Amino acid sequence: MMIYITLVLTFFKLGLFSFGGGYAMIPLIEKEIEKHGWMTATEFSNIIAIAEMTPGPIAVNSATFVGYKTAGLFGGIVATIGVALPSLLLILLVSQIFFTYQNHPVNKMIFYGIRPVIVGLITTATVFVGRTAFFNWEVPFQGIKDLLGFLNFGSIVICIISLIAMIRYKVHPILMIGISALMGIILFYFL
Repeated sequence: MMIYITLVLTFFKLGLFSFGGGYAMIPLIEKEIEKHGWMTATEFSNIIAIAEMTPGPIAVNSATFVGYKTAGLFGGIVATIGVALPSLLLILLVSQIFFTYQNHPVNKMIFYGIRPVIVGLITTATVFVGRTAFFNWEVPFQGIKDLLGFLNFGSIVICIISLIAMIRYKVHPILMIGISALMGIILFYFL
């Protein structure tokens, strides 16, 4: 029973401070998972990849997967409720006040202050996912001779191709996820 209370309280706290959306929440979730010892960095990175591909908000999907991995079906349910409940309550409480004062200078200054930290949180999430995707931390890196085993060249190639395809050729992200999955099969299974 204690694990369910811990899950709902942990994800309620995360949901309460999830300014900037789900990607900004990733470093916060990572810290809580680390603190509680619920899973490894690699397992969490895999959950983030699945949560990105699954329909719905990444924060809710991540909470559901972490809760499920930690405490089964009911764990997934309570973690999902925990992460979604603060948004619902805050929207109900704050919406009228926000719309009344949305053009007030202090309100605008608050958002000018919050936006840069959102960029920082999203960048932190990118670094976390990149760290587990591009490097094999199980291989000891002691010098240049170990570089081939330490770097995950297949993931780096997929990332570069994806960036070029989406930025230069405007490939839709959903299509790029499918193409990347096929590239992953080819690079990691067949080669």
